[in-house]
Amino acid sequence: MKRRITYLTSADAPFEPTKQAVLNKKSLSIRELDAAKEERFTFGAAELPDELSRALTATHEFHIRWATERNYDSVAPFLSRVSPGLHVYYTPLENNGNEENPEDQLCSSLKDLFGKDIKCQSLQESFTQPPILSSRFSSVASLQLHSVLPSISHFAENVQRYACKSTDAECADRIAALDSADSVDIDYDAISHTLSISAFWSRPLPGNRGWTETIDKSSNAVSEKVEVGLLASEKAVDKEDLSLGGFLAVVGETDILKPTLFSFPSRHHPLSDAATYTTTLETPTGLHPTLKISLSPTALARPPAPEDAACALHSYLTLPSVIFADKYQLSTTDELFLNSHNLVALRALSGETDLEAPDWVLPRWGSNLLLELAVPSDEQTADTWDVTIPLHLRYLKPSEGGIQHTYLPWPVVFWACTADDGTKMGINPFDRVNVGFDGLFGPKTMFFQLHPETKNNSRLVEDLPVPVLQTAEGDVAWPGKTVYQQVELGTVVAIVLGFVWVLWKLGAVVRSSPSDRRSGAAEKKKP
Repeated sequence: MKRRITYLTSADAPFEPTKQAVLNKKSLSIRELDAAKEERFTFGAAELPDELSRALTATHEFHIRWATERNYDSVAPFLSRVSPGLHVYYTPLENNGNEENPEDQLCSSLKDLFGKDIKCQSLQESFTQPPILSSRFSSVASLQLHSVLPSISHFAENVQRYACKSTDAECADRIAALDSADSVDIDYDAISHTLSISAFWSRPLPGNRGWTETIDKSSNAVSEKVEVGLLASEKAVDKEDLSLGGFLAVVGETDILKPTLFSFPSRHHPLSDAATYTTTLETPTGLHPTLKISLSPTALARPPAPEDAACALHSYLTLPSVIFADKYQLSTTDELFLNSHNLVALRALSGETDLEAPDWVLPRWGSNLLLELAVPSDEQTADTWDVTIPLHLRYLKPSEGGIQHTYLPWPVVFWACTADDGTKMGINPFDRVNVGFDGLFGPKTMFFQLHPETKNNSRLVEDLPVPVLQTAEGDVAWPGKTVYQQVELGTVVAIVLGFVWVLWKLGAVVRSSPSDRRSGAAEKKKP
């Protein structure tokens, strides 16, 4: 196992290396360090449980992205965001030659790891296929799934059970900290047969003035390696690059913190803290809610991309199965409709797009859509710029209160800019790909993500009340029956009566004599 810990301090945060980061031959002591933190564990195939190792042998591509519902600050180079919840991206290995097909157990494994509430029955029924706009994007997974998951504590408990011995309290505490992470990533590399787990905290744990911990040398120096970086963002020479400077150390191998400064091309780049957006649902929502994205003036300014780059503002929505977008409505070229919503075009849509099906008959998790957003012209000025997206709700099963609640994760909003043709977007040590929307653009696209802005510590999830048929309360009509059963019976009776009436009218015509029909026709011809 390899362990990599990266602390990222802001430019204005005080940092005294001799006092806040003390390194010796056995450990590195961190004291009250005000910084963001990423911790990554990399496991070889031999270190994984047998059941998990067998399942991964049938895997070509496997990525999990989880993000908290809390708002948090993104820090370079960990800038990419996904909508809150659990995102699974998977590509099975074709013709694996095994009689047993481990991919059939993927849904049960996900439920065991993350909880029973995940809407996943089988690979074929529950996953959706994202649109692959070009065969060049070989790194894009062929299947994806999303589930609302407010907490990752169930996963942390499972990792504790597999990775920590019953007597290792330090290991248990370290894994338990996953529950307070802002994002957690899991990636499987089919070439090296390694599995990595990464967690990111945008700020120190609650109740602490800063990170205070001791990172010990591994007891198994042959197989384990602990790398630590204390870094801060630096100004890069090229606009396509990110630059980091600070100190590096390998605990147990180096006696001093080694200064470092390096730059690398990056897909994701920072924007000003003032480049924000908020998401709300216009009221009343009813069965046709409208999602409103309000953008700050700074968010509408062209990002700091190369001058010859073409840039466009986009929003990527992740919709649960109960909410859907009308692809025919949004793919229109009617400028009057698009201008009224400040939209440019629907660029991609995948998942459940049936306009009539109720939610209880849909096995798949939901849908994704990518929209290009309009920006105001030079003549249009305003404190905020509102983009509205019309959505629709599916019918849900009846409830006693007549209302069921569903949740709509906030979308991600970003600028996408073309990079210079000579830019080499190689994989850098901090690159985070497979976040859903990146596969819908060219491999050299640069992304500038806006910052979500919440009020009163609200979540990055909108609570959406859905009106449904109310079940009966007490002895009404038929005791023990529900209102929807009564409506169903009444509908059947109405259809039967209507059918009988039509047959009676047709029979009356047939029974009438030819002379009666001729006289009736003659009467109609009279002026």
